[in-house]
Amino acid sequence: MSDKIRITITASECFPFSKTGGLADVVGALPKELEKIGCEVCVFTPLYQCVKNGKFDLQDLGKEITIVISDRLVKGTIYKSTIGNNVAVYFIGNDHYYNRPELYSTNDGDYLDNAERFIFFSKAVIEALKELNIQTDVMHCNDWQTGLIPVFLKLKENNNTFFSQTSTVFTIHNLAYQGLFWHLDMPLTNLSWDIFSPEGIEFYGKINLMKAGIVFADLINTVSKTYSKEIQTEELGCGLEGILKTRADKLFGILNGVDYDVWNPETDPYIKQNYSSIDMSGKTLCKQDLLDSFELTNNNNLPIFGMISRLEDQKGFDLITKRFEDFMALDLILVILGTGNNKYQKIFEELKQQYPDRLGVKITFDNSLAHKIEAGSDFFLMPSRFEPCGLNQMYSLHYGTVPIVRATGGLNDTVKDFNPQTEIGNGFSFKPYTSNALLEKIKQALKIYKSKNHFNRLRCNGMQEDFSWMAAAKQYLKLYKKSLSK
Repeated sequence: MSDKIRITITASECFPFSKTGGLADVVGALPKELEKIGCEVCVFTPLYQCVKNGKFDLQDLGKEITIVISDRLVKGTIYKSTIGNNVAVYFIGNDHYYNRPELYSTNDGDYLDNAERFIFFSKAVIEALKELNIQTDVMHCNDWQTGLIPVFLKLKENNNTFFSQTSTVFTIHNLAYQGLFWHLDMPLTNLSWDIFSPEGIEFYGKINLMKAGIVFADLINTVSKTYSKEIQTEELGCGLEGILKTRADKLFGILNGVDYDVWNPETDPYIKQNYSSIDMSGKTLCKQDLLDSFELTNNNNLPIFGMISRLEDQKGFDLITKRFEDFMALDLILVILGTGNNKYQKIFEELKQQYPDRLGVKITFDNSLAHKIEAGSDFFLMPSRFEPCGLNQMYSLHYGTVPIVRATGGLNDTVKDFNPQTEIGNGFSFKPYTSNALLEKIKQALKIYKSKNHFNRLRCNGMQEDFSWMAAAKQYLKLYKKSLSK
């Protein structure tokens, strides 16, 4: 083995090339930090249409790989780009599978051949590594789209000296999305039906690609310590709590990081005025700019509560709408940015007509406005039913915007309830998933807001937190070394 640990990170998306959610941010940020601490890192991801059409420096390596899918031979190509100082990002190309407008689905639903698309990708990563002669000590796989890679390495490639010293780490970013497919897709894997069992990759008569990674990887982790425990319970285990309990000694929690080059009020190009914990005067201008962006009242004295979220039950919108009149009876302004469930889109569009001066709603995704909300809000709401990690609460802390969260997953690991007597804590947190608990916590927050000294101390506490990716990278390096010792 090389003196440097050689890591291959494989995932279905990678920022800035492709993105639908937080997975892309992780895969785009973690390798750069691992590189800084001396690891040899490369990334493998599909060559989507958005990658081909984007303004990226792509190099066609002129190499072709042949993948066996059932009784067919399917060709793939390999392209290359870089991130960070010199982290290679390799793209597996096949226009039939990946030259599509979206990554996984259209408005009509998921692509019907998603199983085949990512079975091909998982096999292609293995073949591409051999074709490029890239030796890897640790294969770091992410979510169901790469869940078969540990299976292939353990069952098909274990006699191949190329991977004889390779360990596997599998990261669960959100257990709710498992890659479930009907059993007739099994021949596409070219694996023995022996592993289609309750102890293997079978799940109530279907193939479960998330379960494949959980069962066959050397070590497993998820994106916060609390979530690693929660997914072993019936409430949040999504049917996999039993198998996760059997592997509890191989299951770890590592909190995602924040890219402070992008999310930093001192340098943020999207906000009205930059500011810091030493001089927060610019936040007042950001607050007025936020009100102007939503065409709301000019009453800058009212606290602003911000939300940037998918409009779904999981994010706690059922709690908010259930007691919305009581919520708006308080002296506050609420701004919401996001898309999602049509039910909530309609509800908030109607509520906006009832509270035109104190409710701002934008049913869209707008990166610039997201930064304005983080900088201009006084509080940030995240009353999620479950939240594997969450990033916005960490952005908010850095911007001096006080998070109000439900104590679940990564929210529990990052936000600590403020105690005005000791002035310890960085936000507000509640446990029962009820509208009453949320409303009471908001009332507590408003009391602190009226106490200038307490509120300033609370803001400074949050801005002093360090959730950088470097801290996360060091934890991952420990995990990689642990996997190699196995």
